[in-house]
Amino acid sequence: MNETFDRRIIPARPDVAAKHLQGRVEAARFVDGIVMQVKEGVVDIKREPRPDAALDTQALYGERFTVYDEDEEGWAWGQLESDGYVGWIAANALWSRVDQPTHVVRVARSFVYPAANMKAPTILALPLGAAVRVVERRDDFLATSEGGFIYAKHLLAVDDHADDFVTVAETLIGVPYLWGGKSPLGIDCSGLVQCALARAGIAAPRDSDLQQAGLGRPVAPDEPLRRGDLVFWKGHVGIMRDASTLLHANATHMLVASESFEEVRARNLAAGAGDVTAIKRLLPDRDQRTA
Repeated sequence: MNETFDRRIIPARPDVAAKHLQGRVEAARFVDGIVMQVKEGVVDIKREPRPDAALDTQALYGERFTVYDEDEEGWAWGQLESDGYVGWIAANALWSRVDQPTHVVRVARSFVYPAANMKAPTILALPLGAAVRVVERRDDFLATSEGGFIYAKHLLAVDDHADDFVTVAETLIGVPYLWGGKSPLGIDCSGLVQCALARAGIAAPRDSDLQQAGLGRPVAPDEPLRRGDLVFWKGHVGIMRDASTLLHANATHMLVASESFEEVRARNLAAGAGDVTAIKRLLPDRDQRTA
């Protein structure tokens, strides 16, 4: 029997599907998949195995990706462990070595050096949220299991969560808008929400419709808005900085901007984009944060 499923988060195609879906979907073959790890700073995940295909999302250094299929052109099809997103990624951006991360990048961007020396030529640039395994401290740097060195103050232990996800989102004001992006090099509306929540230890789906369905509780029409509320339109989401100010990655300014919520609402109505579809308030930390 073939279930109705969301291709974004269910690893199934007519020709191949994940082994655990056998009996739920129809496919020519079912495979267990191979867990691999992203080895580049930011890597695109495409809808189709082509350089010019639509960008659906991105993977960050240290994220795990289960590969179910690989074509002859060097594309791997699979699923991100962090948010379950399915798509095609360049196979050479993955490696079979899978380390358990101990630290994450806490700043917008940091460099990996070949030695504990800021004058050394850099090896790699890592974005906010990239995950690494630290093996020792060397002066002002932390050495990773891959042999690189990162400035210690740019990293935090994986379980050292930010107190306020809105503060994290505010550090990304001015970052260019990029459909499918989820890094300080370029980010979209739901990517901003997901990245900021991740730093606060809160797992969030990737797309705005999934976030609307899966995060928090509805805010009643007569409830005052407050910092941290998530405001949804069809295909869009923003974060309230306070009762009247919205922070969002948007195509009007083509960057992450902070502006009057009522002005955004009026602009969307005038453009025919519709009114707010939901306002969600996150649950208490003990219920919302990941274990």
